[in-house]
Amino acid sequence: MPALEDSPDARDDRRERERARRTEAPMGDDDIRARVQRVTLRQQQFERHVAATLAVDAPGLEAMDHLISAGAATPTELARRLGISTAAMTLVLHRLENAGHIHRERHPHDGRKLVVTAVDQSRDRARDLVAPLIDGVERVVDDMDAAERATVQHFLDRLIGVYDHALEAANPPPR
Repeated sequence: MPALEDSPDARDDRRERERARRTEAPMGDDDIRARVQRVTLRQQQFERHVAATLAVDAPGLEAMDHLISAGAATPTELARRLGISTAAMTLVLHRLENAGHIHRERHPHDGRKLVVTAVDQSRDRARDLVAPLIDGVERVVDDMDAAERATVQHFLDRLIGVYDHALEAANPPPR
C-alpha cells in the first residue's frame, strides 16, 4: 500500500498548493505554506525592483543595504558580510563606484585600508524606495493585538529555525 503522502490525492494537493504559491491562484483559507511562498516571492520581486531602479546587481544591492543600515565598512568587511571573496568584492565596488553609489577613502587611522561609504543621494533614493514597505509593515504590526503578535512571532521564530537548520545542514562545519 503506498504511503499517504504518495497517494494521487496527496500529489494533486501538493501540485495545487504549488500552483497557488507561484501564481495568483486562490489559496485555501488554511494554506500558510502558499502564503509564506508568496511573501518570499514578493520579497524577491521587491528586491529586483529596487536593484533595477538603482541600476545595481544583487551583490551591489546587498552591499548598499549593509552600507546604509550599518554605515561605512572596509571592502574586507563587506566581502565577509556578502560571503564572497575580496576579489569579487572589488568588482562589486568598482561597479557601485562607477554608478555613483559609493565612494572609497583611506581609513582615517590606517592609511593602508579603504573605507567604503554610500553616497548621500543613493542612500536617500534607496530609503525612498524602501520606506513605503517599511511603513506598511509597521501598520500591519501596529494593527495586531498582543495575542496575534505572540502567535506570529512564535511562527516566524520557528520558520527562522527551519531556515537555520537547512543552512547548517547544507554547510556543515569542518571537522
